[in-house]
Amino acid sequence: MSLIHSTAIISNQATIHETARIGPYCIVGEQVSIGAGTQLLRHVVISKNTRIGCDNLIYQFASIGEDCQDLKYAGEETWLEIGDNNTIRESCTLHRGTAQDKSLTKIGSHNLLMVNTHIAHDCVVGNHNVLANNVGVAGHVHIGHHTIIGGNVGVHQFCRIDDYSLVGGGSVVLKDVAAMTLVSGNPASVHGLNFEGMRRKGWSKHTIETLRSAYKLIFKSGKSTAQLIDALRQDFLPQEPKIQFFIDSLQNSQRGIVR
Repeated sequence: MSLIHSTAIISNQATIHETARIGPYCIVGEQVSIGAGTQLLRHVVISKNTRIGCDNLIYQFASIGEDCQDLKYAGEETWLEIGDNNTIRESCTLHRGTAQDKSLTKIGSHNLLMVNTHIAHDCVVGNHNVLANNVGVAGHVHIGHHTIIGGNVGVHQFCRIDDYSLVGGGSVVLKDVAAMTLVSGNPASVHGLNFEGMRRKGWSKHTIETLRSAYKLIFKSGKSTAQLIDALRQDFLPQEPKIQFFIDSLQNSQRGIVR
């Protein structure tokens, strides 16, 4: 029994694993590869130049691997890569990269992209993230691991959203979101640490209290970035390895962190 529905249109330049399922009225374009166990339920379009890993579930009307919306794009060869075990819900739009960056948009594994999520060109999304309905992520954004981005959030181009952070629904993110913080508002401002996320991960009371003290240093001391990094390394990192998440956020930020 074929796992490709008779109404699906498949390019002869596509590579589809024998265990992948392609549902009714799907379109799979040239230079597309689809890994084992991945399912395109119905009416899914995979445009071109897209590599999709294993055991992904993609719902109807998703548009994946389409040309980007950057006016500088002039038809160069660019790509989209998607890892394993992602759920991509209805009407999501995931665009390929541009030659002005690395010609690649990359999405990791074990992510949930809810209805109408948009991931623009040249974004890099890590693993185990949840992006709720109608999240709009502009070009060149980097999203780490284990983040939650609430519904109707807009993320400005070139921003970073670092590991274990939470962005409240309806927020507008114009700067970088530091790891493990909770931000919300228009424009977004910081409202503390993502304590609930930490508890759900089973982090110890010692870890949480150490991170709380480091948070107060970062956001309330008035020290420069260089001074903060030195203090975190000397006074906090030896007793709690997760302080490195804060250090990385401070070091990697190009737009300044949300405060």
